Amino acid sequence: MVKVDLSGAKSFFIGNGPDYSAAAAAHKVLAERTGAGADFLGWPALPAKIRETELDRIIAAADKIRSRSAALVVIGIGGSYLGAKGAIEFLKPDSGAGDTRVFFAGNGVNPDSLYDVINQLGSCDFDVNVISKSGTTLEPAVSFRIFRDLLNAKYGSKANDHIFATTDAKKGVLKSLAEANGWESFVVPDDVGGRYSVFSAVGLLPMAVAGIDVKKLIDCAVEEFKSLDERNESNPAWQYAAARQNLYAGGKKVELLACFDPKFRWMAEWWKQLYGESEGKDNIGIFPASVEFTADLHSMGQYIQEGERILMETVVRFDECLSALEVPYENSDADGLNYLAGRDLGEIGRVIENAVIEAHISGGVPCMTLTVKKRNEEGLASLICFFELACGISGYMSGVNPFNQPGVEAYKKNMFRMLGKPGAV
Repeated sequence: MVKVDLSGAKSFFIGNGPDYSAAAAAHKVLAERTGAGADFLGWPALPAKIRETELDRIIAAADKIRSRSAALVVIGIGGSYLGAKGAIEFLKPDSGAGDTRVFFAGNGVNPDSLYDVINQLGSCDFDVNVISKSGTTLEPAVSFRIFRDLLNAKYGSKANDHIFATTDAKKGVLKSLAEANGWESFVVPDDVGGRYSVFSAVGLLPMAVAGIDVKKLIDCAVEEFKSLDERNESNPAWQYAAARQNLYAGGKKVELLACFDPKFRWMAEWWKQLYGESEGKDNIGIFPASVEFTADLHSMGQYIQEGERILMETVVRFDECLSALEVPYENSDADGLNYLAGRDLGEIGRVIENAVIEAHISGGVPCMTLTVKKRNEEGLASLICFFELACGISGYMSGVNPFNQPGVEAYKKNMFRMLGKPGAV
């Protein structure tokens, strides 16, 4: 379970501090499905459900892909790729010899980016996993057409064997195409929005192809959601949700999610969609941003320390590093680092983390810390479950529907009109 430490934010709280009675009420609404967006509250039960339905078939499909292909191209946008991308970068950032590489496309229409993926594929064998509830979202649909063309040129009549569709169970363009062409298909659950779909085939198939132990991940997630159903102030999701809402009420409008491990970068991108799309509506909401330390201390550090005091900071920490590496001793000590000789970089890093947090607090930035044991499947499951539940609670506390995204459609209307789509106005 994620451990939440609010001591670095305590002096910035307004009134009586975090409102745990409001968190309790929000959790009750969420658990009983009595609030706005209740039709999209299937995600807390998703790990247990997927374990009993599609998990074995997902693993079998991943094994099939890994046995025959050097690469999988995952085509999707938003929640259809961010969770998988974040998880893979978190646990499997570097492919080993013989591993199947996972590429992501369809999250834009930039030709240079698509050419880059195509060039990296070269002449290797590859499969495609297209992810879309409808199949009509422009960016992934265009990319899918391009990669289908490549598959047809490479495999001819066997091309359809290399396509896996993750889509609606019953309807939509992609579902119809999958049925007509015999593509193996997996389900985007009706009661789970895209940004909450990481524990479905949306996230699990690409993860499994990358070599992540998705069975272990799901087993951990099932237990984590059970633990997070605790209904008192010791629930870390309550603590985080209530603290950030209190800080927002006190004028902290921007939340920086920070981590000192570069492999967390794409998890932070997933977190930004989760919170931005859930809370940013009705002209209110905390703006989610992210920074990668210590690198960004040499670019964004100045603003964090002395810029406008609208920031709150949430730091993700790991108790244990996966590797050990000591600073070597050097006779000349020309760089003056012998005082660190023999000390492990993990230990040095923890000191730096504490120094940064202390500096930011003294500079007027409230800091909350979230700690998990290590960067493994258990740690990933803990973070995903924690962030999802805390987001739902925080959204209900703010008074919005955390499970819709009406503003996302605004650019699409303009885009289709400008592109000349028939019937677009």
